[in-house]
Amino acid sequence: MPTLTVSPRFCGPPGCVNGGYLAGLMGRHAGGAVTVRLERPVPVDMPLELRTTEQGVLELHAAGQRLARAQHAKLLLVAPPPPDYLAALEASRRYIGFQRHAFPACFVCGPERLRGDGLRIFAGSAGQHVAAPWVPDESLGEADGKVAAEFMTAALDCPGYFAARNDGVAMLLGEFTAHIDRRVHVDEPCVLVGWRLAVSGRKYEVGTALYDEDGEPCAYARAVWIEPRASNGSA
Repeated sequence: MPTLTVSPRFCGPPGCVNGGYLAGLMGRHAGGAVTVRLERPVPVDMPLELRTTEQGVLELHAAGQRLARAQHAKLLLVAPPPPDYLAALEASRRYIGFQRHAFPACFVCGPERLRGDGLRIFAGSAGQHVAAPWVPDESLGEADGKVAAEFMTAALDCPGYFAARNDGVAMLLGEFTAHIDRRVHVDEPCVLVGWRLAVSGRKYEVGTALYDEDGEPCAYARAVWIEPRASNGSA
């Protein structure tokens, strides 16, 4: 039975794997685009078992519990046109995570992470959307000089959270579907965009897109973020 262990470097919430990064890993093992449903927090630095059901669903297990499920999926998503790199840089100055951040050590969007360690993707308001610049570090690359797919899906994760809400309230990723048309190069100036698709109670559906230095779309994701129930049990 195949296993994987995720380095603490790739955390989202403390001690847990970043959801977009996990989706990329599961997509790599499944051999294509998948919808990943996160059922429980996935711990870092712990052996995780990968199991494939008779129906072809890839499941992630640890300590006798199922943590996540991945099914092959097709993603249909119309993305907005991106701002140019300088406009995305200006939007990042409005990143609310600089003042209030639920998980400031997040691999993708944590302001406490150093350059070359975290992705430091700071999506700020750009009109009706959020946007951020991103120059992938060489540590994210593979032998061909392009960014590994799991880091591209990770980059698509957190901008969706900041598109869903702008008040810093803690939410958890419930479902994530990503599609990569082509991988960007290490050190390539990229732009990420996030936008809200729908809201239903405590659930927020969002889209994100990654554009290369020519403004061409390279990858997309659709995600569902969930605001935890209040401690008093109210919805």
